[in-house]
Amino acid sequence: MTRLFDDPERFSEDQLRGFAAAYPRHVAVVPGGVVRARRPEAGRVAVVVGGGSGHYPAFSGLVGEGLAAGAVVGNIFTSPSARQAESVARAADTGAGVLLTFGNYAGDRMNFGMAQARLRDAGIDTRTVRVTDDVASAPADRRDERRGIAGDFTVFKVAGAAAEEGLDLDGVEAAARHANDRTYSFGIAFDGCTMPGAEAPLFTVPEGQMAVGLGIHGEPGVRDADMAGAADMARTLVDRLLAERPEGTGPRVAAVLNGLGATKYEELFLLWGHVADGLGEAGLTVVRPEVGELVTSLDMAACSLTLMWLDEDLERWWCADADAPGFSRLPLPAPSERDAAPTAVPSERPVTEGDPESREAAEETLKVLRALRTALHSAATELGRVDAVAGDGDHGRGMTKGIDAAVRAAEAAASRQAGARSLLSAAADAWADEAGGTSGVLWGVALRALAEKLGDEGRADGVRAAEGARAALDAVTSLGGAKPGDKTLVDALAPLVDVFTKGVARGTDPRSAFADAAAAATQAAEDTARLTPRLGRARPLAERSVGTPDAGALSLALCARTAATVLGADS
Repeated sequence: MTRLFDDPERFSEDQLRGFAAAYPRHVAVVPGGVVRARRPEAGRVAVVVGGGSGHYPAFSGLVGEGLAAGAVVGNIFTSPSARQAESVARAADTGAGVLLTFGNYAGDRMNFGMAQARLRDAGIDTRTVRVTDDVASAPADRRDERRGIAGDFTVFKVAGAAAEEGLDLDGVEAAARHANDRTYSFGIAFDGCTMPGAEAPLFTVPEGQMAVGLGIHGEPGVRDADMAGAADMARTLVDRLLAERPEGTGPRVAAVLNGLGATKYEELFLLWGHVADGLGEAGLTVVRPEVGELVTSLDMAACSLTLMWLDEDLERWWCADADAPGFSRLPLPAPSERDAAPTAVPSERPVTEGDPESREAAEETLKVLRALRTALHSAATELGRVDAVAGDGDHGRGMTKGIDAAVRAAEAAASRQAGARSLLSAAADAWADEAGGTSGVLWGVALRALAEKLGDEGRADGVRAAEGARAALDAVTSLGGAKPGDKTLVDALAPLVDVFTKGVARGTDPRSAFADAAAAATQAAEDTARLTPRLGRARPLAERSVGTPDAGALSLALCARTAATVLGADS
């Protein structure tokens, strides 16, 4: 259990402050994460890693010479926002471009992808490499769907060494992709982890059982099996990875036996003895093995084995010197006179003053947002419980963090006489930037699309609202790739938009049409209980989620009902 915390909502920020204070010669805090305290030489490619908190030494502990130039730090088990990724990348960039590398999760893909687009628009050449090493999360013929677990470390190590060697951005990207193609991981869990402030772990393993095929965001394994002894457990890990051996590879491998937070080093060393025997019996030579905690999951009692099949280049990069708070192969170098990394923050968007009719709509929008804040805080615990059935249990917390930021931004915009578009755009950006994760970025793009149709001049009538609702749905499906039936928030959003837009087209009063739409969204959200997820973190645990509605669909329906109540009361 995680016992040390102040405000659970600020756990990520508070731990990062203490981390930087503990390692001032290694890292410096910038908005969104950390960068090297000693700025790399000009013209050196910046490798920026990132993801949610709760995985130390990944990600912030891997910032240092020979490894990452910066790390983007999100909330616990939640992808950082696009703004955070952009900020850290700008601070780490020395003029040779940026490589963003991260685990293959929907929220990370979208937020890092959005950051890449923003950086490129600013003239910073930026590439992304997703780590897809978890053999339990998808079959070999769907490698691109696999999630990233402890193989994050081997890919980050290779990318950092290639950058330190002086390769250009094309070369560093190619090295990272090559490392990912040669990296495979498989894990076993004995007990779940507990979020800061939570009273129970995200999952439990039945007595005498072990969960096979774990994730690193508090997800349970893909199946339970009888508890095995260390020798049999090692055989399970080794045999599963040997079955994935890439064609044409030699006998030399890098190996990482990783503990996820509550598996003690002595246990890992015991297990490594059996793993080493199994790899030797298979005719493999292990180069510089690593046994310990490199990619954790708070206090999860679990372990995983990672193999990277080496060639001459990969072996050189794997063995190269490195010095970071969480991983070092060299003593700390003497301080130099290199410039400190600058703090880079994307510029704030301007607010346009609206005309009287638009400001009236903005005031009503602010009322709705404040009501959503109350509703989402009341439902946060239940949304987290539903999300934990097949995910990481962070949905309620992510939604409250997003709406809190949205209300603050909207209130600030309202104080500057913002029109409906400007106020809702400010709320949308704040929601996406502060919440992170899949829901954060999707709510951000949806609200921004709606805002663009409302405008800062004239009356925000039903026609504009209907056009905005359709634009919001299009933005969400375009970015996330989900469609009705995939068991996502789209299952509630699509009927909400359809019923509302059809009602407006028939001449129904827009407030009444929206009340009908909210009811349709609520029913559709409940109906997701019978669906099997086809996207997101719940997909590898699809059968576990049958019988439970989708948390994202439930929260969207709750927001729709709350908005309908506010709009009806104002009629």
